[in-house]
Amino acid sequence: FRCRMITLDIHSSLDAVGFLAAITTRLAAAGMGVNPVSAFYHDHLFVPAERAEEALGLLRQLAAESSG
Repeated sequence: FRCRMITLDIHSSLDAVGFLAAITTRLAAAGMGVNPVSAFYHDHLFVPAERAEEALGLLRQLAAESSG
């Protein structure tokens, strides 16, 4: 599957539950499949290559909403 990797450049606590769930739920609501991968320092999202810009837009929107 042709995909693009988006790295979430946030250092979140390993105890933070629901971080990726909120993100993947937003992408799923837009009908976008995503393969999330959690790493030690960052999380990564693999999204369809042709929808990468759309995914970035949705993530920016979610970040703006979360920052209040």
